[in-house]
Amino acid sequence: MRESLRTIFVSFFKIGMFTFGGGYAMIPLIQREVIDNRHWVGEKEFLDLLTLAQSVPGPISLNTSVFVGYKVRGLRGAASALLGAILPSFAIILIIALFFTDVRHNPVVDAAFKGMRPAVVALIIGPVISLARGMHWSMFFVIAAAALAVWGLGWSPIYVLVAAAAAGIAWELTLAPRLGKKNTEKDKD
Repeated sequence: MRESLRTIFVSFFKIGMFTFGGGYAMIPLIQREVIDNRHWVGEKEFLDLLTLAQSVPGPISLNTSVFVGYKVRGLRGAASALLGAILPSFAIILIIALFFTDVRHNPVVDAAFKGMRPAVVALIIGPVISLARGMHWSMFFVIAAAALAVWGLGWSPIYVLVAAAAAGIAWELTLAPRLGKKNTEKDKD
């Protein structure tokens, strides 16, 4: 059964309405909605979409929303998902901008944001752990090297992503087939 555009919009509107802390904080909510609640995509496919969303320009949450919406209902689904995801933030930012001078020094607002900070960190860590599940142990060296290159050496994340993509392609074209043959021969013994 084809999902209605309204269902896609409402699903991503709910996600956009209850997300604080930026795009990475939306990922667990998107994951729960599209995998567990709606069954629009599987977990492996979601991780692939997440990787693709991270690799293209734009916020990861919006890119993921567009990719999921497109998968479910094509171009109209992508537009519905995108509008649903951004409309709550747009409205909230517009309201805050209108009244910012009245609330910027409010101690209650400041305390609320300080209280939300640890929860946002936890929401960001969740997808990182999900992405790391099932990876070969050697990939943790790649993660460490990429982190060192970006934060320690100040390299552009774009260069790190391009290098990692090239290394992944080289691995799959050269070493992976040979290692696969060796593992197959060991299984026969």
